[in-house]
Amino acid sequence: MVAIITMFFIFAMISFVTNMAAPFGTIWGYTYEWAGMMGNMMNFAAYLFMGIPAGKMLISVGYKKTSLIALAVGFIGLLVQYLSSIFGADIAVFSVGGQAVALNLIIYLLGAFICGFCVCMLNTVVNPMLNLLGGGGNKGNQLVQTGGTLNSLSGTLTPLLVGVLVGTVTDKTSMSDVAPLLFIGMGVFALAFLIISFVAIPEPALGRGKNVKYEHSAWNFRHFVLGAVAIFFYVGIEIGIPSQVNFFLSDASEKGAGIVLNGAAAGGAIAAIYWLLMLCGRFLSSLISGKVSTRTQMIVVSSTAIVFTLIAIFIPKEITINMPGYSAADGFSIFQVPLSCLFLVLCGLCTSVMWGAIFNLAVEGLGKYTEQASGIFMMLVVGGGIMPLIQDFIAKSPAGYMNSYWLVIGMLIYLLFYSLIGCKNVNKNIPVE
Repeated sequence: MVAIITMFFIFAMISFVTNMAAPFGTIWGYTYEWAGMMGNMMNFAAYLFMGIPAGKMLISVGYKKTSLIALAVGFIGLLVQYLSSIFGADIAVFSVGGQAVALNLIIYLLGAFICGFCVCMLNTVVNPMLNLLGGGGNKGNQLVQTGGTLNSLSGTLTPLLVGVLVGTVTDKTSMSDVAPLLFIGMGVFALAFLIISFVAIPEPALGRGKNVKYEHSAWNFRHFVLGAVAIFFYVGIEIGIPSQVNFFLSDASEKGAGIVLNGAAAGGAIAAIYWLLMLCGRFLSSLISGKVSTRTQMIVVSSTAIVFTLIAIFIPKEITINMPGYSAADGFSIFQVPLSCLFLVLCGLCTSVMWGAIFNLAVEGLGKYTEQASGIFMMLVVGGGIMPLIQDFIAKSPAGYMNSYWLVIGMLIYLLFYSLIGCKNVNKNIPVE
């Protein structure tokens, strides 16, 4: 039970670090239009480099030491981001489109990249460990979904904390305005390091000994390979949907939602509901996962998300609805937004289930190859940086915001295919003990 609670806490930390990138990007995007998604991109790019090494760390040093190393790296990453608030603003490094880029942005992006190493290692630890502690199958998925509930709670609160600290973003807003949040993060990392140092965590990989032979690899399992591709697309969906809702509502021009007053506030407030619904969805999934199969849940949520997104694309933005939200400037308010945003936000209920479900299906029956698979799995999380960047490029083109969601439709169709066919283990003849 102590190990399970520890993994839940780590799950919350992952979201805390990851979800700072979007609101921080709003600050940098005011000065550099192209930089809004770069912090998110750097955060997820780290997965590409750290995924496989993190999997190897589980085998060589174990789950506990990997967690401690990750927390130390996260502390350093937040410290580097803080340094971007105190120097480098007056030092030009290079130019983009004739605009000088200051050193402080480079420092921030470096900090985001280092934090990406941290969350990659933590993810590599927490997902297989919770699946293992639950005994795999539906029970394993149930623990992952419960941890995901805390992950979503942290993800919902982080943008709100940034909003309280920053308020309205102007040309005078800088990283120094969110320094208290960075200090809180560093303090939590330090406290987590101390707690985990004294907690006993099962070490299944170390327990096998050094004489275990790995005749094959995780790549030999078709359902795992297809699952790794699924997670690449899933993280792109999870990040891309609320990001473009935010940008769409914040754009007061005809290309965007056309909201002149409180447009930026509405964007952040409505996007926060998406993360709140992810919390609700994961909580509900944690209650039913012991009885409803992981595959069934994936089929239902993939199909529903496709329907919601299609409706959002075809509804004219002139059709509006009142939605509740919170902004630092106005507190709890009612915002009039295009009806399409409601259906996109509702996708949070669907995406909430997908992370734990895909991981659970992809590593089922892998046995001694689970740690290697977890590392490869995390490497493919880089999709959370690549796919939203591609979607953002489409959104800023003449195609516009809503047409960028056709990319999301394509990725959701793949997830439906994986749920129906791709998740079946056709390599049961490979020995995994």
